[in-house]
Amino acid sequence: MKAMLLRVGMDKGTDGALAPLFSDGSFVHIPPSEWSPTTREQRTYLTTIGWNGCPLAIYLPKRVGTRVLHDDPEFVTCTYGDASAKRRYILRLHKGDLLVFYAGLQPFHAQRHETALYLIGYFTVDRIIDFNELSSPEIEACHKRYPHNAHMKQSVPTPDLVIVVGDSTRSTMLDKAVRISEARPMKSGRMGQAISTEAERALGIHGFIERSIPPRFVQGERPLANLFKMLGASATASTL
Repeated sequence: MKAMLLRVGMDKGTDGALAPLFSDGSFVHIPPSEWSPTTREQRTYLTTIGWNGCPLAIYLPKRVGTRVLHDDPEFVTCTYGDASAKRRYILRLHKGDLLVFYAGLQPFHAQRHETALYLIGYFTVDRIIDFNELSSPEIEACHKRYPHNAHMKQSVPTPDLVIVVGDSTRSTMLDKAVRISEARPMKSGRMGQAISTEAERALGIHGFIERSIPPRFVQGERPLANLFKMLGASATASTL
């Protein structure tokens, strides 16, 4: 078994903002805006309500509010799609592995927290679908089976698309965010977000993780047990 850590959600590079983190450690996951002009998605940040009953737009710059969102990963049918260079890493996942999501969060009237990268949820992989290997009828069937996936809402097929389908009984958004990064100076001189010393010891990974490529893989009994503990998930040595 292995786990892959992947950055998702709105960031300053895509929309100039980060999702909010509250004093009690809870957060609101905010997807990035949709880049495809062929999407059938109609929800915007103004019309989409978070778990706390507030429109997502209240946490964002006004210019972002009317943008259509790219809701990926989605936790209704537990799917995540990607057609970028990350696909070759995703294809290394198998049934029973974990796809763990982290995102940039910034305090929202929460003095006890800092802007950093936090674990926000995970999928226990049920299946990996490589659309390059599907026939037209199989692709059509996927569109019907996973209508909540952002890529399935695009009228023009996405080349090189791969979709992770999570086991809905073993996949979840976390109630509380788990910090995994700390600010460190980069070679360029600017400060960047790297795996925190604590997370590095626990998970056996290192380096700057602001970008989602390359994703970090967690393997081995002890690092995986530590990851399960951080996620609040249960695991026994036999499942690792």
